[in-house]
Amino acid sequence: MVDLARPAPPRTGSWTNVLLLGGGLALAALVLRAIDPGRIAGLQNFFIIFGSLLIEAVPFIVMGAVVSAGIEVFVPARAFDRMATLPKPLQLPVAGIAGFAFPVCECGSVPVARRLAAKGLSPAAAVTFMLSAPILNPIVIASTYVAYRGRDTLWAMVLGRSFLGLMAAMAVGWVVAGRSSSEILRPRPDEEHHHESGPRWSSFAGHLAGDFLFMGRYLVIGAAAAALLQTFVPQSIIGSVADTPVLALVAMMGLAFVLSLCSESDAFVAASFVQFGVGAQLAFLVFGPMVDTKLGILYSATFSKGFFRMVVLVVGTVTLMGTLWIEVLVG
Repeated sequence: MVDLARPAPPRTGSWTNVLLLGGGLALAALVLRAIDPGRIAGLQNFFIIFGSLLIEAVPFIVMGAVVSAGIEVFVPARAFDRMATLPKPLQLPVAGIAGFAFPVCECGSVPVARRLAAKGLSPAAAVTFMLSAPILNPIVIASTYVAYRGRDTLWAMVLGRSFLGLMAAMAVGWVVAGRSSSEILRPRPDEEHHHESGPRWSSFAGHLAGDFLFMGRYLVIGAAAAALLQTFVPQSIIGSVADTPVLALVAMMGLAFVLSLCSESDAFVAASFVQFGVGAQLAFLVFGPMVDTKLGILYSATFSKGFFRMVVLVVGTVTLMGTLWIEVLVG
């Protein structure tokens, strides 16, 4: 699908990122050789956790980038426009589950939602699709299954994440129902005049490389943060937070906001926090794909003033209440 609001990623930037990544790996190798991590148990444990998270999550980052680039380039715009012809009572739930058929990541869903609203779909349905797609994405469901396989909480995590994600997305859609596109979208008069040019496969390769590097860098940051917390933060502190029901949920939601992980890989990071219960880990997995630091910037640039604050309040409330009930029923 051609995205009218998002230009093709520049190839020079992709090569620059590759060179920076290679230089960073070389520098890390030199540091490791000088420090000799075999003598430092804590550092060795850090790299074991960090490496295991990357090994498990990178394949899903690749799959997510392939699907996202394929939709961006090959899926026609009319595939989304058909939702605008549905009766208004059906647009919200249909838009909510459309993320399974059109699996885009949280960053890619923002420009798609803007174009849908600008083309006639009700803003409520467009926003519902934007928030639900990163969670109902089949790759995200598969990665959550793989991350929790072998655990007693497997289906609670997979089904609970999908259900709460859909409920939170529809709740935001319900709040914005009745508003027009001009009320919810920031004006952008140039968006109708942008068109991509060049061979489709070349465009696909450019989007694939750009999406992989964009999502991969957040995975590296998140895996490093998770490894740091579990290696160097005293377990007594983590345990005291994890044992406090409401505080544990809020803490994991705050962590998801700061880390800004891609939804294709965040389940592996959440599953590594074994000190926290199923509710806290679910709070991380539901809140993060809808509300984080990078999305805050995208929302502020795309939607009217106050939209981001409203999403934080609604998604935070639904996530907190839902995960509290799941803690009671499953925990």
